[in-house]
Amino acid sequence: MNKVILMGRLTRDPEVRYSSGDNQMAIARYSLAVDRRGRRDGDGQTADFINCVAFGKAAEFAEKYFHKGIKIAITGRIQTGSYTNKEGQKVYTTDVVVEEQEFAESKAASSENAGGFTPADRPSPSSAGDGFMNIPDGIDEELPFK
Repeated sequence: MNKVILMGRLTRDPEVRYSSGDNQMAIARYSLAVDRRGRRDGDGQTADFINCVAFGKAAEFAEKYFHKGIKIAITGRIQTGSYTNKEGQKVYTTDVVVEEQEFAESKAASSENAGGFTPADRPSPSSAGDGFMNIPDGIDEELPFK
């Protein structure tokens, strides 16, 4: 069985490309910083940086909603490969092929951890008030329920 579950923060915005041919497909690549559990010894590194790749709708979702610093949880599988670079050296790769991905914290927490980043087309969490939409007076007759 080849199953991976990870939770971490994006180290950069996803890099999205589209395949060529008749059936174009989005391919998103991003890197997750995943904290090491209970590892605080002298090596100084407390996180692993894991390369992930998502295809199709998952890649389009990543392109639209993911950005550097956001905390996400993914499930997928490990895929290894190799290629020969321009210098003739064989390079080995290891990626997590994303099968599922989701947000791992609220938008408010994400904004705080991303240095206050809030997309311009969305209201900031502080301006959301109590989180409920204001309903105008006199609309009771138009509602399909009472």
